Amino acid sequence: MKSIIKSILAGMAIVLASCSSQQSLQEYYVDNSENPNFLSIDVPASILKMDGVDLTPTQKEAVESLRKFNLLAFKKNSENEAEFEMEKKKVKEILKGDKFVELMKINSKYGKGVIKYLGDEDAIDEVIIYGDSDDKGFALVRVLGKDMNPAHIMQLMQAIQKSEYKGEGLGEIGDFLKG
Repeated sequence: MKSIIKSILAGMAIVLASCSSQQSLQEYYVDNSENPNFLSIDVPASILKMDGVDLTPTQKEAVESLRKFNLLAFKKNSENEAEFEMEKKKVKEILKGDKFVELMKINSKYGKGVIKYLGDEDAIDEVIIYGDSDDKGFALVRVLGKDMNPAHIMQLMQAIQKSEYKGEGLGEIGDFLKG
């Protein structure tokens, strides 16, 4: 009987050890959606209002591969600097995970960031855009779609520029992202 119990306990220890203790990006979103330092919004891709925009066939395909956006932004102020540093570190640790593939780094006057994706090179299901600024905070955007292509990301950015979309419908996050 003791050997059976020892075997079961050893099996449970192996199962528990193999489970990742690292928080997933989805869990991070859920855990912080009610935190007052964060702004959180889920929006359908239709908010981009691309219907009346003259798009190339590739841009149209890129737009059609989108489903929705999850936006989470930490708005830094003088009272939450320590929490900002801690949360920024948590996000960067999550994004270091093996399952994220780096597409490009961003370095602009607004701050630094990275674009990563999950999925296969020719069938991306999620693009993650992360950027931070030491004076404003950070933003994390999950672009969810179906069989997106890395080349579509640039096409999508061009399509959004053509549409002259200014962040309407995003509320506080739109204001935050604008600067």
